Amino acid sequence: MTKKITRCKWAEGVGLNYIEYHDTEWGVPVHDDRTQFEFLILEGAQAGLSWSTILNKRDGYRKLFAEFDVEKVARFTKKRVEKLLLNPSIVRNRLKVESTVSNAKAFIAVQEEFSSFSEYIWGFVDGRTIQNRFKKDSDIPATSAESDALSKDLKKRGFRFVGSTIMYAHMQATGLVNDHVVACFRHKACAR
Repeated sequence: MTKKITRCKWAEGVGLNYIEYHDTEWGVPVHDDRTQFEFLILEGAQAGLSWSTILNKRDGYRKLFAEFDVEKVARFTKKRVEKLLLNPSIVRNRLKVESTVSNAKAFIAVQEEFSSFSEYIWGFVDGRTIQNRFKKDSDIPATSAESDALSKDLKKRGFRFVGSTIMYAHMQATGLVNDHVVACFRHKACAR
């Protein structure tokens, strides 16, 4: 008899891409700037939408946003943005698409100041994953003091679509916080 795998409830019943994302990516510490930039774009695009919508459009984002090459995205022209807004493989919200380009420029400025965006963002958690021990999904907050501080600093640096809730989701996705519930099979793995 096969033992049932216990996951965070949010990952169940939505689709295989949700389960795969939960099981392989969510909460894994990310120290790579390209991946940090990818999640910054995807979390911003998700504002007001479901994460499943974004996961279903992720390949479109990768293709249309130069595999999340921040240098290339920073050079996107207004003409390129207009073309992107016609493509249904991404969320066609003008403010979100335009913010991707301006956020890329701000991202590069952070890299220049801190040697990498990862160095910068991990500074908000003193370089170590915050290990939470929530028993159920409903215990997990939407923001934290760290996401408040990160959001405020990013806004000051010219980033858009970086509210505290969005940044807390970013921190969860990129392993700055471990919010897998303690019963979830990924909690211990992400705590290592």
